[in-house]
Parts: sequence; structure tokens; C-alpha cells
Amino acid sequence: MSPDLWMLLAFAGLLIAGVPVAFSLGLSGAVGIVAGLSPSMLSTLGTNTYNSVAKYPLIAIPLFILTGLIFERAGVAARLVRFAQALIGPRHGGLALVAVLVCMIMGGMSGSGPADAAAVAMVMLPSMTRAGYPRPFSATLIAASASTAILIPPSVALILYSIVVPGVDLRALFAAGLFPGVLAGAALLVPAWWLARRYRWEAPENVERPPLAESFRQAIPALFAPVLILGGLRSGLFTPTEAAVVAVAYGVVVGLWLTRELGWRDLWELFGEAAVISGVVMLIIALAGIFAWAGTMLGTFRHLAEWVIGLSDNGILLLVLIMLAVLVAGMLLDAISIYLILMPILIPVMQHFEWNPVWFGILLAMNIAIGQFTPPVAVNLMVTTEVARVRLEQTIGWAMVFVLAMAAALALVVVFPGIALWLPRVLGYNV
Repeated sequence: MSPDLWMLLAFAGLLIAGVPVAFSLGLSGAVGIVAGLSPSMLSTLGTNTYNSVAKYPLIAIPLFILTGLIFERAGVAARLVRFAQALIGPRHGGLALVAVLVCMIMGGMSGSGPADAAAVAMVMLPSMTRAGYPRPFSATLIAASASTAILIPPSVALILYSIVVPGVDLRALFAAGLFPGVLAGAALLVPAWWLARRYRWEAPENVERPPLAESFRQAIPALFAPVLILGGLRSGLFTPTEAAVVAVAYGVVVGLWLTRELGWRDLWELFGEAAVISGVVMLIIALAGIFAWAGTMLGTFRHLAEWVIGLSDNGILLLVLIMLAVLVAGMLLDAISIYLILMPILIPVMQHFEWNPVWFGILLAMNIAIGQFTPPVAVNLMVTTEVARVRLEQTIGWAMVFVLAMAAALALVVVFPGIALWLPRVLGYNV
């Protein structure tokens, strides 16, 4: 049996056995080295793990994770909800619209779907339940809406994609993700609004409308955060990594002195929580370096890419097959793992068919976003069902509705690449 097959079988077997993804990647990479190269080459393990994380842009990932945690604890979500309720007013489907809008704005601060889902679910679920929405529906809608955080900048997944794929400008990726992210959110609104009207959820007379001026004043610090991050990137005032530092500093100012819901003791706890989450992410990236090096040296990724290209000469058909494969992967794995595992295989395929790497990166992100609220794993849905105190299987029917809605948005971006590429081109980025 070839070393390629030994490595892939070891990886699949470890995952099936329940070994965490990070250790599955590292151990299977070591199996490939022993089977195909030489046991003495195991001395490269330390160098490969170090080289995987010793990249300046990766600093942005823990910082944006910390930003999301700070804004969550600072009471930003509650203020955004009040402002959105005041803006939309009492109407059938109004709270569903509020949930989607707030998830999208929060995604523009944290870049993390699960963090976004947790923050919004804590605030929105009690209000939606009182208004007559079934809790499984509310949990699924918030989980689906929070998945737009992977598209709307600053996105942790897009940061990693820009590192894995050479020559891709992260600023162009951020700009390219904005309209598809908004389109995905709008696609979720259509079935949510229709279902609310059909089942007469949220009778307008039972919903209180907060005062618009006061709620807007309280929401200004939250609304200014995406403007600060994206405006600074566009103006060239700071790089994406520096933008993450600015976002953390701004979040601290908002929490300590504006909303005053964050204390110094809370800040210390958040540093520890962010360190734990970031440690998990960085461990996956580090041990994936062993898998990537072994796969490159053995030619595994080249062989798999040639096999994929050989499946069909039709680029559109192959793109559809790749999207389906990524969707299935998104149901089982997190975005970081998917990029690290699949991109070494997909980069040669992307280059063979001359697909735009920025556009292709957004398509992958949209597929992974759908996977974040599609059972059986569905990381976002696991968070919201825990908050809503409902079983995951109760949400499957609603999840399928929103999967179809977001798949329609994905199809539009596939057919009309300009939806993703228009803004970065207007802003003068190299796409």
C-alpha cells in the first residue's frame, strides 16, 4: 500500500475513532513520514509545527477572537437589538428581521459564528419566545444568521484563507465578503418573514417599540466598530493585523467607560478565555503543518488534485462537486480545519481552471457557513439550542429551510461573480 494511502487512512481512522482534528492531522502526518520517507525525518516535526504558526498575519486571529468576547460581555448585543426593534417597529416577522440584522452587525465585530450566535441568542431568544416564535425556529434562525460572520469582515476564516493561498490580498477578501454576506442574510429573511406571517407569530399589538432616538444613541458605539475597522483598512491607516489591535482597544474603551458593563476583573477573565480558544485554533494550525509537509513531500496533494481534475473537463460541474464536498465537510468540521485540509488539494484545481482565488475563497466560505448550522455537528446550532434548551433534532426541519435559502444566495454568487468581486475592484484591490 502506498504511503499516500497510509497517511489518508490513518487520518480518516483517527477522526472516526474520535481523536481531535489537531492530533489526527499531526499523527497521520507522522505516519506518512515514517511510511513514505524515513523515520529519521521525524526530526522535522518541531520545525514544521513552528513554521506553521510563525506567520505575522496569524496574530489577527486571537485578537479578533478577543474582540468578539469583549463586545459580547460589554452589552453591545442588547443595545443593537433595542435599536433594531425601534427601527423596524412592531410587525409580523419584525423580531426575526432584528435577529438577522443584529447577527450581521455582530459578525462585523467578532468574525466568529459561534461567538456571534451565543451573544445574540442570549438577548433575542426570550423576546422571540414571548412573541410566539417556536424556540427551535428561533434557535435555528439565529444560528443561520450568525454564520454570516464567516463572510462579513473581519472574518477569522478569510484571514486563514489569505495565509494558506499565496498571493491573495486579505483586504480584497474582506471587501469581497461584504455583499455575499449581506445577500446571505437577506436570503434568510425571506423564509423567516413568510413563516412569521403564515403562522401569525409576533402579533404587532404585543410587541413594545423602544424609543428610536434613545436606542440609537446607545447603539452608536456598537455601530461605529465595523466603520472603524473597515474604514481604517480602506484608508491604509492600519493593516489587518493592526486593525485587530485597534478593535480590541476600542472594545475595552466601550465596555469600561461607555456601556460600563465590563470591569477590570471581567477583562482579565476574557483574556484567559480568548487564550484558550486561540490555543485550540493555533494547535490545529501547528499540527496541520506536519500533515501539509508530509502530503507535499509524498506528492499526496498533487495526486489528489490530479484525480479531482480528471473527474471532468467541465469546470462548472467540477465546481458544483467541490461545493457539495465542502458543504459536507462543513457539517462535520470547523472552518479552520477545512481550509487546512482541503486547500492544498484545491489550489491546483483552482489554478487549472483559472478560477479567481478571491471569488473561490468566498464560495468556500459560504459553503462552510451553511455547514455551521446544518446537523449533525452544526457548531452554531449547538450553541443556540443549548441557550434555547431544545434538542438538536427538533431544529432539523427549520434548518433545511434556511439551508435552501442560503444555497440560493450561494448559487447567485456562483453565477454572478461580480457580486463578490465588484467592491474590491472599485476599491482598487488586485483581484
